[in-house]
This record gives sequence, C-alpha cells and structure tokens, in this order.
Amino acid sequence: MSMAIINTFGNVGVYYIVLLLSWFLVSGVCVWGRPATFLQDFEITWSETHIRQIDQGRAIQLILDQNSGCGFASKSKYMFGRVSMKIKLIPGDSAGTVTAFYMNSDTDTVRDELDFEFLGNRSGQPYTVQTNIYAHGKGDREQRVNLWFDPSADFHTYTIMWNHHHIVFYVDDFPIRVYKNSEGKGIPYPTMQAMGVYSTLWEADNWATRGGLEKIDWSKAPFYAYYKDFDIEGCPVPGPANCASNQSNWWEGAAYQALNAIEARRYRWVRLNHIIYDYCQDKSRFSVTPPECLAGI
Repeated sequence: MSMAIINTFGNVGVYYIVLLLSWFLVSGVCVWGRPATFLQDFEITWSETHIRQIDQGRAIQLILDQNSGCGFASKSKYMFGRVSMKIKLIPGDSAGTVTAFYMNSDTDTVRDELDFEFLGNRSGQPYTVQTNIYAHGKGDREQRVNLWFDPSADFHTYTIMWNHHHIVFYVDDFPIRVYKNSEGKGIPYPTMQAMGVYSTLWEADNWATRGGLEKIDWSKAPFYAYYKDFDIEGCPVPGPANCASNQSNWWEGAAYQALNAIEARRYRWVRLNHIIYDYCQDKSRFSVTPPECLAGI
C-alpha cells in the first residue's frame, strides 16, 4: 500500500481498505464470476487430437471425423448460477451430427442434467436445438426448437440459468425454455447435486436428423464447431458450504426469479413460431401426461 494512501487516510483508512479487500476475497471464493478460459477452467475428456485451442485458449475448435468425435468438461462442478458459451455450429451439410453443451452431475443412478443439443441438418434446412432436463434421475423431457437464424454463420450465445426458482435456456437474449421449481407439488427439480459444464461433438445419425432418416455424409468431413467467451458464474464445489443456499447471490435475486416482460414476450414468440416438438404433447410416448406438464412448467 502506498505512503500517499496511508498519509491521506491514516490508520483508520488503512483498516477499512484492508477490510474491503478481505471482503472481496471472501466473496470471490463464494461466487466465482471471472471470465473462464479453456486453459484454466476446462479439460479435454475425449480425443485430445480433435480439439484445438485458438487465441491462447480463449477459443477452441472441435473436430468430428470418421475416427472420432471429441469432448471437454469444466474442472469444477457448480451449485446453481449461470453458464454460457458462444458457439458457431457446423456449416453446410451437418446431418447426423450433434453438438452438445450441457450441465451434468456425472452420477450414474440419480442423474441431474440440463441439455442443449444442436442437431445437424441437410444444407438449407433449419438447425434444430433440442433441450432436455434430468432431475433426480428422470429425463425424457425433450423439446425441440428450430432456430430462426443460421447458427453456423457466426457465433451466438447459449446460456443455462439455474437457480432455486427455475431453469431457463436462452439463445442469445431469447428464452426458449423455462422449467419451474415445483418441488412443493412433488415434481423433481435439481437442487441436491452440483453439476459440471460439458460439451461434445459426436456422430448420432441413428436419431439426430429426421429421426435418423438422414445419415452423415462422411465425404463432407471433417466437421468443425467453434467455441469462445466461456462464462461460469456460480458456487464451485467443493467450496463454502453456505454459498449454494445463499439467497444474496445475484442469480437468486428478484430480477432472476421469473422472466421479465421483454423476456416473456420473446418466450411467447419462440413458443408460437419455432417450437416443433414438446414431450408434453406427445400422446404416443406418454399415455399419462407428465405431472410437470399439468403444472404448466
């Protein structure tokens, strides 16, 4: 600390400055919000030769060819918060490929998971994003939305907001799915397990495009997807025990407990114009309507 500060404030000033710095350090442990980088915060989990770092780890390229796909994951898990990445998807004929960005508890029997899955297409057809939610080991909550832009032409931001009130999937600033916490009605909601942040690029031509009717054209390989601007703001685990239950975390604030008026209008627009599949409406799969659908979430 400089002599100028000491001379100006004296011992009292020094005390309060040290106290303020200590508060910031403690807060930084509880709520981790610095911009993430691939080098510091993620690790390759599948096929190191198929992931290339760009711009000193601030961006990466994922590669899919006939030999392998690839994947990476955060080094830490988190309890609640917001995660986002900017992704530029595979251009041209990407039928049969899946680019995934998701959170996962990495537990076999009672899994929690929040999924973005970008389903490849034949050239000229809309890109479809599938979302799914696993809570307490139960999934089968798929919804599909056709994107209203070409996600391979430029980077777009994909975000998962997860707090004690709801889970919201965003494409840029447009919410495309909301899953409310209705545990009070006996409906499972992920509140007990921390989740890591994952991404994979892989071949799934048995189901990804038109239910598997469209297969991968390997003559177009290799396929590339690009990521940048990693952002994780949440409670790292292991970490302070009270962080995940701390209602003063910004993502638990009143502004994030429900969609605001602009988000609600955008959400209605997406649901009216771009949703192409909702498990709640699929009577062939569910003879009994899932309880969360009846609850309007």
